[in-house]
Amino acid sequence: MTLKLFYLNPYLREASAKVEDVEVEGGRIRVLLDRTIFYPEGGGQPSDRGVIKGEGFRIEVEKVEGKDKIWHEGKLIGRSPKKGEEVELELDWEWRYENMRQHTGQHIFSAILKRMYNSDTTGFQIFPDYNKIEINFDGELTWEHILAAELEANEVVWADIPVEVEEYDELPEEISSALRKALPKKVSGKIRIVKIGDVDLIPCGGTHVKSTREVGFIKVLNFYRKTKNIWRIEFACGYRALIYLDKLLEDYWGSLDRMHNKNRPLIERVEELKKELEAIEEQKAELRRELWEWKSKALLSNAYEIGRVKVVSYVELMDMKDAQAFIVYLVDKNPNTIVLAVGSNYVIFAKNKNVEGISMKELLKEVLREVGGGGGGSDVLARGGGFKAKPEEVLKVAERIIKEKLKD
Repeated sequence: MTLKLFYLNPYLREASAKVEDVEVEGGRIRVLLDRTIFYPEGGGQPSDRGVIKGEGFRIEVEKVEGKDKIWHEGKLIGRSPKKGEEVELELDWEWRYENMRQHTGQHIFSAILKRMYNSDTTGFQIFPDYNKIEINFDGELTWEHILAAELEANEVVWADIPVEVEEYDELPEEISSALRKALPKKVSGKIRIVKIGDVDLIPCGGTHVKSTREVGFIKVLNFYRKTKNIWRIEFACGYRALIYLDKLLEDYWGSLDRMHNKNRPLIERVEELKKELEAIEEQKAELRRELWEWKSKALLSNAYEIGRVKVVSYVELMDMKDAQAFIVYLVDKNPNTIVLAVGSNYVIFAKNKNVEGISMKELLKEVLREVGGGGGGSDVLARGGGFKAKPEEVLKVAERIIKEKLKD
């Protein structure tokens, strides 16, 4: 079993240890130590990073995992360490300390949400730039709810309340009944309880700062509904909160600076821009309809008739999405019409719904059987692609087959 020095002193940055086992594959290595300052991933907190070094080798630790036996994985530089060898451990302290601040901040924020809205935290995870929690909340969570809880949580941070950790073999009833979250049934070994004054009392296996003051401050960055009554809240603490807000403000002011009207607030400038874009889209739609009308007249004037059916057959230059929109418009506006359109890498067959006796899906199958490729669709519209023949050749095949079918 690995001795967990990070529990005895979470502020310990360096230590020595003995190698108990080694696994090497390529330039990667996994090392089992008799003791460690590296926290393994768990409970939403990412594993620690840092360096393990000895004479003639260096391991850049990127991942730590395990419960009783803790393995350290990373990039090996130099020779491989041997079992029984003494090594030196150096923690990436900035990474660890920020994670401790985030984790402690989460305890405070979750406790306040529970106190104010009776919302339980159902999930938690620390990311490099921010954190997320998931809470149950009936109804509509608003920025007013968030701001009230955020202010209350920061009052706790600034109150400089001690963060205490106690270990128990078995929980006393007075502690068990006062927990914010019940102890999981499948718990073995020592039970670690984190206490923050009268604010929070909860079982937790993570690392934490010694005082709420060290959290710095708590800032909610975003929140949204995940399911009917589960909401996801993104937040950051301390240094990470400052960095996130700096990037957010840089984006805010940079966006505002690109507006023709640079006055605040940005949301009003965005609304102005949206209205301009909507007007442009309306103009585009009008021009598109006009273009489609002229294009339809030109194609219909060159269409040939087989019985009572007009067949519009042509090589299309537009991409498939735009071509399909036009073709649907054309057949919808013109009864007894079939369209055979072939682009550089696609084919679209469509008919007006009143044309009977022929299926566009079956027509496509027969054409692709000769020219290759794949596709599908319905009786009124089918499309495909992947053929190796030139568009003009595909069109000739389609024209020949539809003439045979309509004459029948």
